[in-house]
Amino acid sequence: MSEAGEANAAAAEQRPRPPTRGEAFRYWFRLGWVSFGGPAGQIAIMHRELVDERQWISERRFLHALNYCMLLPGPEATQLATYIGWLLHRTWGGLVAGILFVLPSLAILIVLSWLYMAYGRMPAVAGVLDGIKPAVVAIVLHAAWRIGSRTLKHPLLWSMAAAAFMAIFAFGAPFPAIVAAAALLGAIGGRMAPSAFAVGDRTAEALGTRRAALIDDDTPTPPHARFSAWRLARVVASFLALWAITLGGLTWIYGWNSTLPQMGWFFTKAALLTFGGAYAVLPYVYQGAVETYGWLTPPQMIDGLALGETTPGPLIMIVAFVGFVGGWTHALFGSHALALAGVAGACVATFFTFLPSYLFILAGGP
Repeated sequence: MSEAGEANAAAAEQRPRPPTRGEAFRYWFRLGWVSFGGPAGQIAIMHRELVDERQWISERRFLHALNYCMLLPGPEATQLATYIGWLLHRTWGGLVAGILFVLPSLAILIVLSWLYMAYGRMPAVAGVLDGIKPAVVAIVLHAAWRIGSRTLKHPLLWSMAAAAFMAIFAFGAPFPAIVAAAALLGAIGGRMAPSAFAVGDRTAEALGTRRAALIDDDTPTPPHARFSAWRLARVVASFLALWAITLGGLTWIYGWNSTLPQMGWFFTKAALLTFGGAYAVLPYVYQGAVETYGWLTPPQMIDGLALGETTPGPLIMIVAFVGFVGGWTHALFGSHALALAGVAGACVATFFTFLPSYLFILAGGP
């Protein structure tokens, strides 16, 4: 046997056994409670545990999955967990990984939102929130600088960024229109001035020595991960039906112009615009939730960011706070059930925000 053949045979022997559904469930459940640090921290945690420690997936396949998720609208760390769970245990694994990545954060934010609305006017609680607000503003500014320094590599791109800022700040232009205009300019500029619109390498260098993984570089694509037009149509139809039934049910019960259906429709649109991470879509969420629908006030939005920064899970989970406060302030179920209205608003906002992310992975993964 050649040296390469012996190396491959030795790697196969060292390859870890597939995790059971119970083991995978326990891992994704624990990850949902410890995934602090935003997408960078969450991806680092998954890389260390899934690639280096558990060896469930190889470095190259991990980065391949990450690059795909970064092309999609929505929280990339959540989608990465969904993708890897799907590779390991089909649709069940993808849904379990994706839902458990979000569920602990939703539960924590519901509790914190209730404390905020019920006791936020107390001096001690108000003092804590007032102390956190400057730090939140600094975090947002740092995130904007970090994103800009990595992507704005040409004066033309800086000009586009400045124009987008003026459009939304000075003229109140709708966020989707700004994104569409930027996409059109990028498509034209990529042809006319390709050097100005060159995309940098988004992958990281391989870490450590090469070790065999359960899903390795040369692992054949499992049957459920192979493209099938029939399967694609079935998955898309299932998700569209779930979305339509849920939104239609809310409309049938409460009426289209009531708060919950409007939340469902608004956060569906927000979910399709979250390119560039949670901070990139915050202007759209602010514009709709504060200025258009009046679900909460500008100071409450800053407080929601403060609470979101202190909880695990994706940063876009601020939508749960927005939904809770909107349901509470609009007293959806009467003044005697404000907390229940808040929980309903938080769940509706979270459901419609993350549903497209799961669709993109389960339908687009193959």
